[in-house]
Amino acid sequence: MQCTDGKCYSLSLPNGPALAGLGGQINTSTTHISRELHGIEPSILRFTSLVSKEVSDPDSALATECSIFYCVGKYASTVKDGVVSQQMLAAWRNDSASHKDSSDLILKPPESFSDHNETLVFNVTHVAAAAINSFMTRKFTGVGGVNNSGSIFSSDIVQALYDTSNLTRRIGNLATSMTNNIREQDDHVSRPAHGIAWTDETYVHVRWGWFAFPAALMLISALFLLAIILETSYRDILVWKSSNLALLFHGRGLNLSSPSDQPVSRLSAMTSRARNIKTELLETPDGGWKLTQQGE
Repeated sequence: MQCTDGKCYSLSLPNGPALAGLGGQINTSTTHISRELHGIEPSILRFTSLVSKEVSDPDSALATECSIFYCVGKYASTVKDGVVSQQMLAAWRNDSASHKDSSDLILKPPESFSDHNETLVFNVTHVAAAAINSFMTRKFTGVGGVNNSGSIFSSDIVQALYDTSNLTRRIGNLATSMTNNIREQDDHVSRPAHGIAWTDETYVHVRWGWFAFPAALMLISALFLLAIILETSYRDILVWKSSNLALLFHGRGLNLSSPSDQPVSRLSAMTSRARNIKTELLETPDGGWKLTQQGE
């Protein structure tokens, strides 16, 4: 109902939460719910929410009622590239069950619900069901609002319900999180999932044709090396390689000699004779330098 001065308003649901003021408010209740929610007995939480975020605009008010209840779900799971994907195929709940008395909640879907037509029985103890329901009822009951001086909410949960732009999605995420937590518990009655698992295995396929070029290149190189060895031996070519001793013993302008005064040609002989020869670098009369043997 609009205020007479047009600056405030009063909103209420039939037998439910109410708002009055300038907007920016939320009121949630777990006691004033519709007949439809009353029909869902095995519930974890049933609540009604009335939210108005726009100041002085009663048309922006949004009323929502939600229920989180126990049910049995059928899932299809796949694993691809190490990533698990799951999809809920069907869900079943027992509306006749109740946790108001001291008995446990028994969820027994029909045999047709199972792919193997087997009897499935799920049990929620009375103590656990009552404790969860009491906790959720307290947390989801409250009020709050925002104004120019700040904001105040009775709990963080009520503030989260006010801040969201999609209350249905947020409650759905809460239900999914609770479901995942229950399914991930190390329950001794859990059954292994039977199926086919694929894994990568390495195989080596040799293409011998690709070895033709490197094999031919290696063979030609070996034949070329053998030909050089034979030709060097046949012509009696001295193997001096990059040794500097060959230049010192047989180069022009330097005549290294020894007491035996026998010419040396092989590298091993030059190396042996060089151990007994001493050389020095002397300045020539024309201002140059010359390497000479000491004692000359």
